[in-house]
Amino acid sequence: MLLKELIRFSTQHRTLYCYLILSIWIFLLIAGMYKYIGRNTNTLSYILNGNSHLYGSASLTSTPAMDSNNFAKYKTRCTPLTQIQRLDDGGILDGWKLQGVLMIIRHGDRGPMSHLRSVPHLDCGITGDNLVNKYRSFLYNTTSVSGSNHMYWNKVGPFHSFPLLPLAEKECLLGQLTYKGIAQLLHVGDILHQIYAHPLGLWIRQSSSSGYGKNVANSTPYSTLLNSDEVVVYTTRVRRTFQSALALLYTFLPTDKWLALNVKESHSIAFCFTDCVCQKADALRKELLKTQKKALNKQPMVTNVMHWIGNQLLQHTPNGINDPNEVVDAMLTVMCHDAPWPCRRGGGNATDRTTAISTKTNEGDLNDVINIDQDDGLMGGGGVIGGDTGGGGGGAVDDMASNLINDEIPATASAGSEGCIEPDHVSTMMSFSQWQSTREVHHAFYKRIGLLRAYGMIRHIVSYMLRMISGDRTKFVLYSGHDWTLQYLTAALGIQTDSTFIAYAARLAFEVYKSEAHTEYYFRVVYDGHDVTQQIDFCEGGKSLRVTRDSRGNKADLCPIENIIRFLHEDYFSSLNATNFKDACVMTTPKANEF
Repeated sequence: MLLKELIRFSTQHRTLYCYLILSIWIFLLIAGMYKYIGRNTNTLSYILNGNSHLYGSASLTSTPAMDSNNFAKYKTRCTPLTQIQRLDDGGILDGWKLQGVLMIIRHGDRGPMSHLRSVPHLDCGITGDNLVNKYRSFLYNTTSVSGSNHMYWNKVGPFHSFPLLPLAEKECLLGQLTYKGIAQLLHVGDILHQIYAHPLGLWIRQSSSSGYGKNVANSTPYSTLLNSDEVVVYTTRVRRTFQSALALLYTFLPTDKWLALNVKESHSIAFCFTDCVCQKADALRKELLKTQKKALNKQPMVTNVMHWIGNQLLQHTPNGINDPNEVVDAMLTVMCHDAPWPCRRGGGNATDRTTAISTKTNEGDLNDVINIDQDDGLMGGGGVIGGDTGGGGGGAVDDMASNLINDEIPATASAGSEGCIEPDHVSTMMSFSQWQSTREVHHAFYKRIGLLRAYGMIRHIVSYMLRMISGDRTKFVLYSGHDWTLQYLTAALGIQTDSTFIAYAARLAFEVYKSEAHTEYYFRVVYDGHDVTQQIDFCEGGKSLRVTRDSRGNKADLCPIENIIRFLHEDYFSSLNATNFKDACVMTTPKANEF
């Protein structure tokens, strides 16, 4: 009888038992999670890293953490020398003659754009590089003044008395090219020499055996100096772009031709020449900056990390730390040169001193030495721009992250706070910057600004293309610029980039070819060694010609030059609802939801 009653009771309360067991299981699961979170110091990276490139997502997603010591994907922006390679570059195509090349580059590795606190073991030099040693020896023997170790450009013009090398061998001077940057451009020039010098007929052995070209074989003696129109060089009036251009051309050209160079000045980082003033582009930029600020305000955990890292690295912040790009730029200075992340300690020891990076110059010459153009680094450093701010609807995640951060970072991260920059902080800041930068590059305003800012440069490029195919002596044109230079150009042409970040010493080439069988002229576009011709709207699909690039059967895409001419004169402003540059830049009453 008792057994029968027990069976009946258990049957009636089976649902209750299920709920009880489920409750115990959930309790144990939650307890285990909190134990895991308590032991895991990478929680902040756990929230921000991973699949964060979902452009329509309302908040940063919670995904597994990556190894906090692995920053390889961010170091690609630093352009290690092993990253500089020949890939899809042309030069010699079967059945085609190379008529000319137009090359746009970003300058090499530089010092920070803001004053840093002293960072122990920060070394921006480079040792054991043969090209650097040859270049320095060449400059010392050909340009130095008696009794002086400094080499200057001695030609009349806007760059007269500009130093040809960085003023300090190991220091990261404010906004200045480093010796690592010099090495990068020397290696880029060496790659370009292998690709283009012989097809263009630029490399002919000199009668003397001195200089970089002394080992070139199968050449004839060189008797005449470089024609002034054969190689054309444009650079902004900033030392890092000027020095980058000359370093590249040293390994690209014979030394006598290098000595005969004339360098022309561009007054704009966009190389827009006569088509620069554009109120519409300015207005779009201001709206994007507003979006940037709103987006950052909706990510309090990122703001906390930004303040912590900024106060550890930046020296002068009278208006507070409000720009994530400034902080990321300072972080890259440390990261690109493999320095340990600094700590701030009490007691006035070496790591707590607030001495800025020295410029080693007097006050009267300061602006000339720094040469910081205000645009460089603002947008190219990964500006926070997007269609939506990416913070709405994520309050629970934001609050949890903020609480976790507050356990690690003092609530008032002042300049006097003690502590270290941890790998978690670096991962958080870089992940957020990358996420926002990827969203920015897909925003409609990014394309519009690129079209407006790059118009003058594309006109300039097309004019040189026409000169090359008409029998003009111009064979190589170099534009030595900044990250924004390439951002504008890639955006205007529709070249796909994962983000707004442009690596140091990045290169974009327009190769101009003539068919040996027919009187037809084509071009192809190569970005950092990758053929991107098919990504351009007026060259994609059946608009281009596919040809064999080498003996291994690799292919190349050639776009008719008439396509880019038609695009420039007929279709360029169609997406801007205008027919010319002047009308496209006129400020009109904004339409609903335009901003």
